[in-house]
Amino acid sequence: MIKLPNWTNINNIIDDLRNISWEASDILLHFSSLIKKNKNIVQFKGKNNPVTLADIRVNETIIQRINQKYSSFDWGILSEENVNADPNQNKNYEWLWVIDPLDGTKDFIQGTGDYAMHLALNYRNKPFLGVVLIPSKNELWLSDGEKVWVEKRNGQKEQKNLAQNKSLNEMTLVTSKNHSNKLLNNLIEKIQFKKKIVMGSIGCKIASIIRGESDIYISLSLKGDSFPKDWDFAAPEAILKTAGGRITNLENEELVYNKPNFNQSGIIVATNNNSTHKDICIQIKQIIKENNLFDLD
Repeated sequence: MIKLPNWTNINNIIDDLRNISWEASDILLHFSSLIKKNKNIVQFKGKNNPVTLADIRVNETIIQRINQKYSSFDWGILSEENVNADPNQNKNYEWLWVIDPLDGTKDFIQGTGDYAMHLALNYRNKPFLGVVLIPSKNELWLSDGEKVWVEKRNGQKEQKNLAQNKSLNEMTLVTSKNHSNKLLNNLIEKIQFKKKIVMGSIGCKIASIIRGESDIYISLSLKGDSFPKDWDFAAPEAILKTAGGRITNLENEELVYNKPNFNQSGIIVATNNNSTHKDICIQIKQIIKENNLFDLD
Protein backbone atom coordinates (compact mmCIF):
# COMPACT_ATOMS: atom_id res chain seq x y z
CA MET A 1 0.00 0.00 0.00
CA ILE A 2 1.28 3.46 -0.91
CA LYS A 3 1.62 5.83 2.00
CA LEU A 4 2.04 9.58 1.94
CA PRO A 5 5.22 11.03 3.46
CA ASN A 6 5.23 11.06 7.26
CA TRP A 7 4.82 14.83 7.44
CA THR A 8 1.54 14.76 5.53
CA ASN A 9 -2.00 13.86 6.54
CA ILE A 10 -4.42 12.38 4.02
CA ASN A 11 -7.49 14.02 5.56
CA ASN A 12 -5.87 17.44 5.48
CA ILE A 13 -4.85 16.96 1.85
CA ILE A 14 -8.37 15.91 0.87
CA ASP A 15 -9.74 18.99 2.65
CA ASP A 16 -7.28 21.17 0.74
CA LEU A 17 -8.16 19.51 -2.57
CA ARG A 18 -11.84 20.05 -1.85
CA ASN A 19 -11.32 23.77 -1.20
CA ILE A 20 -9.08 24.18 -4.24
CA SER A 21 -11.60 22.38 -6.44
CA TRP A 22 -14.62 24.44 -5.45
CA GLU A 23 -12.58 27.60 -5.94
CA ALA A 24 -11.75 26.33 -9.44
CA SER A 25 -15.44 25.58 -9.97
CA ASP A 26 -16.36 29.20 -9.22
CA ILE A 27 -13.81 30.41 -11.77
CA LEU A 28 -14.97 28.00 -14.48
CA LEU A 29 -18.65 28.80 -13.96
CA HIS A 30 -17.88 32.52 -14.02
CA PHE A 31 -16.11 32.32 -17.37
CA SER A 32 -18.77 29.96 -18.70
CA SER A 33 -21.36 32.65 -17.97
CA LEU A 34 -19.25 35.18 -19.87
CA ILE A 35 -19.21 32.91 -22.92
CA LYS A 36 -23.01 32.71 -22.78
CA LYS A 37 -23.02 36.53 -22.85
CA ASN A 38 -20.85 36.40 -25.99
CA LYS A 39 -17.79 37.70 -24.19
CA ASN A 40 -14.54 36.73 -25.92
CA ILE A 41 -12.34 34.77 -23.52
CA VAL A 42 -10.75 32.50 -26.15
CA GLN A 43 -7.14 32.55 -27.24
CA PHE A 44 -5.23 30.04 -29.37
CA LYS A 45 -2.04 28.10 -28.64
CA GLY A 46 -2.05 26.57 -32.12
CA LYS A 47 -4.37 25.90 -35.05
CA ASN A 48 -7.69 24.49 -33.80
CA ASN A 49 -6.21 24.34 -30.30
CA PRO A 50 -8.06 26.88 -28.19
CA VAL A 51 -7.18 28.00 -24.69
CA THR A 52 -9.42 30.23 -22.62
CA LEU A 53 -8.88 32.70 -19.85
CA ALA A 54 -10.57 30.09 -17.65
CA ASP A 55 -7.75 27.58 -18.35
CA ILE A 56 -5.17 30.17 -17.42
CA ARG A 57 -6.91 31.46 -14.29
CA VAL A 58 -7.65 28.00 -12.89
CA ASN A 59 -4.11 26.85 -13.62
CA GLU A 60 -2.66 29.84 -11.77
CA THR A 61 -5.02 29.36 -8.82
CA ILE A 62 -4.30 25.65 -8.33
CA ILE A 63 -0.53 26.10 -8.53
CA GLN A 64 -0.67 29.06 -6.15
CA ARG A 65 -2.74 27.12 -3.61
CA ILE A 66 -0.49 24.04 -3.77
CA ASN A 67 2.61 26.18 -3.31
CA GLN A 68 1.02 28.00 -0.38
CA LYS A 69 -0.01 24.81 1.38
CA TYR A 70 2.98 22.62 0.60
CA SER A 71 5.91 24.93 -0.03
CA SER A 72 8.27 22.80 2.07
CA PHE A 73 7.30 19.48 0.50
CA ASP A 74 9.54 17.72 -2.00
CA TRP A 75 7.05 17.24 -4.79
CA GLY A 76 6.70 18.85 -8.18
CA ILE A 77 3.94 20.25 -10.36
CA LEU A 78 3.18 19.27 -13.95
CA SER A 79 0.52 21.36 -15.68
CA GLU A 80 -0.82 21.35 -19.22
CA GLU A 81 -0.61 25.13 -19.45
CA ASN A 82 2.95 25.23 -18.11
CA VAL A 83 4.06 22.59 -20.63
CA ASN A 84 2.52 24.68 -23.39
CA ALA A 85 4.74 27.55 -22.24
CA ASP A 86 7.80 25.30 -21.80
CA PRO A 87 7.49 22.08 -23.88
CA ASN A 88 10.84 20.76 -22.69
CA GLN A 89 10.03 20.52 -19.02
CA ASN A 90 10.05 17.08 -17.44
CA LYS A 91 9.21 16.54 -13.79
CA ASN A 92 11.33 13.83 -12.22
CA TYR A 93 9.83 13.82 -8.75
CA GLU A 94 8.78 10.87 -6.62
CA TRP A 95 5.58 12.80 -5.85
CA LEU A 96 4.16 14.90 -8.68
CA TRP A 97 0.97 16.95 -8.97
CA VAL A 98 -0.53 16.60 -12.47
CA ILE A 99 -2.99 19.33 -13.48
CA ASP A 100 -5.42 19.86 -16.32
CA PRO A 101 -7.21 23.09 -15.41
CA LEU A 102 -9.86 22.61 -18.10
CA ASP A 103 -10.31 19.28 -19.83
CA GLY A 104 -12.80 19.64 -22.66
CA THR A 105 -12.04 23.21 -23.70
CA LYS A 106 -14.06 22.95 -26.92
CA ASP A 107 -17.11 21.76 -24.99
CA PHE A 108 -16.56 24.59 -22.52
CA ILE A 109 -16.62 27.09 -25.38
CA GLN A 110 -19.66 25.39 -26.95
CA GLY A 111 -21.52 25.51 -23.64
CA THR A 112 -22.31 21.78 -23.42
CA GLY A 113 -21.25 21.44 -19.79
CA ASP A 114 -19.05 18.44 -20.64
CA TYR A 115 -15.85 19.87 -19.22
CA ALA A 116 -13.85 19.09 -16.10
CA MET A 117 -10.87 20.03 -13.99
CA HIS A 118 -8.35 17.25 -13.34
CA LEU A 119 -5.91 17.19 -10.44
CA ALA A 120 -3.87 14.11 -9.53
CA LEU A 121 -1.00 13.35 -7.21
CA ASN A 122 1.25 10.78 -8.87
CA TYR A 123 3.64 8.59 -6.91
CA ARG A 124 6.60 7.23 -8.86
CA ASN A 125 4.80 8.04 -12.10
CA LYS A 126 1.53 6.31 -11.14
CA PRO A 127 -1.71 8.11 -10.16
CA PHE A 128 -2.38 7.89 -6.42
CA LEU A 129 -4.81 10.63 -5.37
CA GLY A 130 -7.29 11.93 -7.92
CA VAL A 131 -9.78 14.76 -8.34
CA VAL A 132 -12.22 15.22 -11.21
CA LEU A 133 -14.40 18.31 -10.87
CA ILE A 134 -17.47 18.70 -13.13
CA PRO A 135 -18.84 22.18 -12.35
CA SER A 136 -21.94 21.97 -14.56
CA LYS A 137 -23.14 18.94 -12.57
CA ASN A 138 -22.04 20.25 -9.17
CA GLU A 139 -19.91 17.09 -8.87
CA LEU A 140 -16.55 16.66 -7.20
CA TRP A 141 -15.07 13.18 -7.63
CA LEU A 142 -12.36 12.32 -5.12
CA SER A 143 -10.12 9.30 -4.62
CA ASP A 144 -7.88 9.00 -1.58
CA GLY A 145 -6.18 5.86 -2.89
CA GLU A 146 -8.51 3.50 -1.02
CA LYS A 147 -12.03 4.66 -1.85
CA VAL A 148 -13.72 6.98 -4.32
CA TRP A 149 -16.76 9.14 -3.78
CA VAL A 150 -18.62 12.05 -5.34
CA GLU A 151 -19.77 15.04 -3.36
CA LYS A 152 -21.84 18.16 -3.92
CA ARG A 153 -20.99 21.73 -2.98
CA ASN A 154 -23.19 21.37 0.13
CA GLY A 155 -21.07 18.46 1.36
CA GLN A 156 -23.48 15.68 0.41
CA LYS A 157 -21.42 12.56 -0.38
CA GLU A 158 -22.03 9.28 -2.17
CA GLN A 159 -19.45 6.50 -2.25
CA LYS A 160 -19.05 4.59 -5.49
CA ASN A 161 -17.91 1.05 -6.27
CA LEU A 162 -18.16 -0.75 -9.60
CA ALA A 163 -19.18 -4.39 -9.82
CA GLN A 164 -20.90 -4.77 -13.19
CA ASN A 165 -19.99 -7.80 -15.29
CA LYS A 166 -20.92 -7.36 -18.95
CA SER A 167 -19.80 -8.85 -22.23
CA LEU A 168 -18.39 -6.51 -24.86
CA ASN A 169 -21.62 -6.42 -26.89
CA GLU A 170 -23.67 -5.67 -23.78
CA MET A 171 -21.63 -2.57 -23.00
CA THR A 172 -22.52 1.07 -23.46
CA LEU A 173 -19.65 2.99 -25.03
CA VAL A 174 -18.89 6.58 -24.10
CA THR A 175 -16.94 8.33 -26.84
CA SER A 176 -15.69 11.72 -27.91
CA LYS A 177 -17.76 14.55 -29.29
CA ASN A 178 -15.17 16.89 -30.76
CA HIS A 179 -12.41 14.51 -31.85
CA SER A 180 -13.42 12.73 -35.03
CA ASN A 181 -11.39 9.57 -35.67
CA LYS A 182 -12.16 7.40 -38.69
CA LEU A 183 -10.19 4.39 -37.41
CA LEU A 184 -11.95 4.48 -34.06
CA ASN A 185 -15.34 4.88 -35.72
CA ASN A 186 -14.66 1.79 -37.84
CA LEU A 187 -13.68 -0.18 -34.73
CA ILE A 188 -16.81 0.93 -32.88
CA GLU A 189 -18.95 -0.14 -35.83
CA LYS A 190 -17.37 -3.62 -35.89
CA ILE A 191 -17.73 -4.15 -32.14
CA GLN A 192 -21.45 -3.34 -32.22
CA PHE A 193 -21.86 -1.98 -28.74
CA LYS A 194 -25.31 -2.13 -27.21
CA LYS A 195 -25.42 1.67 -27.02
CA LYS A 196 -23.20 4.68 -27.64
CA ILE A 197 -23.25 7.98 -25.82
CA VAL A 198 -21.21 11.01 -26.81
CA MET A 199 -19.62 13.61 -24.55
CA GLY A 200 -16.49 15.70 -24.15
CA SER A 201 -13.74 15.56 -21.50
CA ILE A 202 -12.10 12.31 -20.47
CA GLY A 203 -12.93 13.16 -16.86
CA CYS A 204 -16.63 13.40 -17.75
CA LYS A 205 -16.44 10.08 -19.61
CA ILE A 206 -14.80 8.24 -16.72
CA ALA A 207 -17.31 9.75 -14.29
CA SER A 208 -20.11 8.42 -16.51
CA ILE A 209 -18.59 4.92 -16.22
CA ILE A 210 -18.44 5.16 -12.42
CA ARG A 211 -22.04 6.44 -12.31
CA GLY A 212 -23.10 3.39 -14.33
CA GLU A 213 -24.31 5.39 -17.33
CA SER A 214 -21.65 3.79 -19.55
CA ASP A 215 -19.27 0.83 -19.33
CA ILE A 216 -16.30 1.45 -21.59
CA TYR A 217 -14.22 4.21 -23.16
CA ILE A 218 -11.64 3.74 -25.94
CA SER A 219 -8.97 6.27 -26.89
CA LEU A 220 -7.22 5.64 -30.21
CA SER A 221 -4.28 7.80 -31.28
CA LEU A 222 -1.82 6.41 -33.83
CA LYS A 223 1.03 7.92 -35.83
CA GLY A 224 0.14 11.30 -37.27
CA ASP A 225 -2.58 11.95 -34.71
CA SER A 226 -2.56 14.42 -31.87
CA PHE A 227 -2.18 12.52 -28.62
CA PRO A 228 -3.88 12.83 -25.25
CA LYS A 229 -1.42 13.65 -22.48
CA ASP A 230 -0.65 12.65 -18.89
CA TRP A 231 -2.94 15.34 -17.50
CA ASP A 232 -5.85 13.97 -19.52
CA PHE A 233 -5.63 10.55 -17.87
CA ALA A 234 -3.94 10.81 -14.44
CA ALA A 235 -6.87 12.00 -12.32
CA PRO A 236 -9.53 9.97 -14.22
CA GLU A 237 -7.38 6.85 -13.82
CA ALA A 238 -7.04 7.45 -10.08
CA ILE A 239 -10.80 7.58 -9.52
CA LEU A 240 -11.65 4.72 -11.92
CA LYS A 241 -9.12 2.26 -10.51
CA THR A 242 -10.12 3.00 -6.92
CA ALA A 243 -13.77 2.42 -7.85
CA GLY A 244 -12.94 -1.04 -9.21
CA GLY A 245 -12.51 -0.28 -12.90
CA ARG A 246 -9.33 -0.39 -14.93
CA ILE A 247 -7.56 1.62 -17.60
CA THR A 248 -4.70 0.22 -19.69
CA ASN A 249 -3.35 -0.03 -23.20
CA LEU A 250 -4.73 -2.78 -25.45
CA GLU A 251 -2.12 -5.22 -24.11
CA ASN A 252 -3.58 -4.76 -20.61
CA GLU A 253 -0.44 -2.91 -19.54
CA GLU A 254 -0.74 0.02 -17.14
CA LEU A 255 -0.28 3.50 -18.58
CA VAL A 256 3.24 4.92 -18.37
CA TYR A 257 3.44 8.49 -17.14
CA ASN A 258 6.12 11.18 -17.27
CA LYS A 259 7.59 10.18 -20.61
CA PRO A 260 9.60 12.98 -22.29
CA ASN A 261 6.65 14.18 -24.42
CA PHE A 262 3.88 13.22 -21.94
CA ASN A 263 2.01 11.47 -24.78
CA GLN A 264 -0.55 8.73 -24.09
CA SER A 265 -0.57 7.23 -27.55
CA GLY A 266 -1.91 4.02 -29.07
CA ILE A 267 -5.12 2.35 -27.96
CA ILE A 268 -6.23 2.95 -24.39
CA VAL A 269 -9.19 1.11 -22.91
CA ALA A 270 -11.07 2.07 -19.75
CA THR A 271 -13.72 -0.32 -18.40
CA ASN A 272 -16.00 -0.66 -15.41
CA ASN A 273 -14.62 -3.99 -14.14
CA ASN A 274 -11.03 -4.79 -13.23
CA SER A 275 -11.66 -8.55 -13.26
CA THR A 276 -12.99 -8.69 -16.84
CA HIS A 277 -10.87 -5.90 -18.31
CA LYS A 278 -8.16 -8.19 -19.71
CA ASP A 279 -10.71 -10.30 -21.60
CA ILE A 280 -12.33 -7.17 -23.04
CA CYS A 281 -8.94 -6.00 -24.34
CA ILE A 282 -8.32 -9.42 -25.93
CA GLN A 283 -11.70 -9.33 -27.66
CA ILE A 284 -11.09 -5.84 -29.04
CA LYS A 285 -7.68 -6.89 -30.31
CA GLN A 286 -9.20 -9.93 -32.06
CA ILE A 287 -11.83 -7.77 -33.77
CA ILE A 288 -9.12 -5.42 -35.06
CA LYS A 289 -7.10 -8.33 -36.48
CA GLU A 290 -10.05 -10.27 -37.91
CA ASN A 291 -11.32 -7.20 -39.77
CA ASN A 292 -7.85 -5.91 -40.67
CA LEU A 293 -8.85 -2.47 -39.42
CA PHE A 294 -5.30 -1.17 -38.89
CA ASP A 295 -1.80 -2.28 -37.99
CA LEU A 296 -1.33 -2.79 -34.27
CA ASP A 297 2.48 -2.90 -34.47
